[in-house]
Amino acid sequence: MTEPNKQSKIRRRQFMGKSAAAGLGALTAPAIFSSAGRVLGANDRMTMAILGSGGRGRNVKSKMIRKCGVDFATVCDVYEPNVQKGLRVAGGDARGVRDYREALDQKNIDAVLIASPDHQHGPMLKAAVAADKDAYCEKPMSHSIEEGLEMIKAVRQTDRIVQIGMQRRSSPTIHKAKELLKECGDVYLVKAYWNWQWAQPLDKKPLDGKLDWQGFLGPAPNVPFSPERYRMWRNFWDYSGGNCTDQGTHLMDVVQWFMGKGTPRAASCHGQVYAMIGAETPDVFSATYDYDGYMATWTLDYVNAMDNGWNIQFLGSKATLWLDNQGVRLYELEASGTTYSRTKKANVVKEIQEPLGDLEHIRNFVECCRTREQPNAPVEVGHSAVCAPHLANVAFHHKTQARLNKHATRVRV
Repeated sequence: MTEPNKQSKIRRRQFMGKSAAAGLGALTAPAIFSSAGRVLGANDRMTMAILGSGGRGRNVKSKMIRKCGVDFATVCDVYEPNVQKGLRVAGGDARGVRDYREALDQKNIDAVLIASPDHQHGPMLKAAVAADKDAYCEKPMSHSIEEGLEMIKAVRQTDRIVQIGMQRRSSPTIHKAKELLKECGDVYLVKAYWNWQWAQPLDKKPLDGKLDWQGFLGPAPNVPFSPERYRMWRNFWDYSGGNCTDQGTHLMDVVQWFMGKGTPRAASCHGQVYAMIGAETPDVFSATYDYDGYMATWTLDYVNAMDNGWNIQFLGSKATLWLDNQGVRLYELEASGTTYSRTKKANVVKEIQEPLGDLEHIRNFVECCRTREQPNAPVEVGHSAVCAPHLANVAFHHKTQARLNKHATRVRV
């Protein structure tokens, strides 16, 4: 494992000290409405700004424009090429800005799409709701468990609608899969894993355009500019929880949602940087979780393509439920050894083959901005979903078991 820099170590020690004293109580405390943004009528077009106009942000923004009747008046990014690409997608009279606070100052903006690096999610979301803007915030919601609690508190002090970009919460396929879990019997082990063969040394070539380095750093430690830190920010602890929170937020949310026992009581994690030379965050790791009544594992391997993509197996006493990119399958209990062939779908008793996209989730957000009902993935769900990956990272950094209280507010190591 690449040794994190000194400032990263300090930040982790500060996190542990703060989170141990956080204890904000129940995460479903009633809201204290202190703001009142524009109320959209049935025929009003929603006007938004994008905060972070990279590839993922532009993809979601394009669907909002084409499929949901949303206008984008402002494109914000610290990297000039991203601003220009975002403006081409937005069209019309959209303007480009570098500082997200300038976008939030605009009175015509009803909501924002937050698709920045993870370490900026908290500051941007808190500033957005304080400015009377609704928000669609990409996952993982927070950069730490402590920050997640602060984000919940900030949102619930307003009447703003906030959707976290965890699209499985709005997927008909996943909802149908949850019903199939009832046929598995007693489930004592759930295995979540993600294999991709794309790990390689970090790209250190110069950037193609102008970058506001200080704007990118934001609340992170002030370190000298290096192109790989911006280009591959997910591989540095200062800006993300690594691959553990990036992919694990989706998968561990499904595990916890289906099992209905809350967040993990404890976690341990081991990992290493093998092929992604120059990275701090592991490209191969495995976390083990202790939940109330069952165990779960979350394993990632970015140097192998077997079962390429994401996979979740609920191993029950009567059947096994398997979710992946191809859909959902319920296997009879006898599926084992050489008789088991996924390509021939041997031993499959039920199957769901439907696309797993994010349009339903985006539409849910836009509709809730009009009705003022809570969306499918509010901040409480966003916090719960990333708690397991965050807890694994704490265990990884401290090289010991990390424990979480039942309210998901306090960590002990």
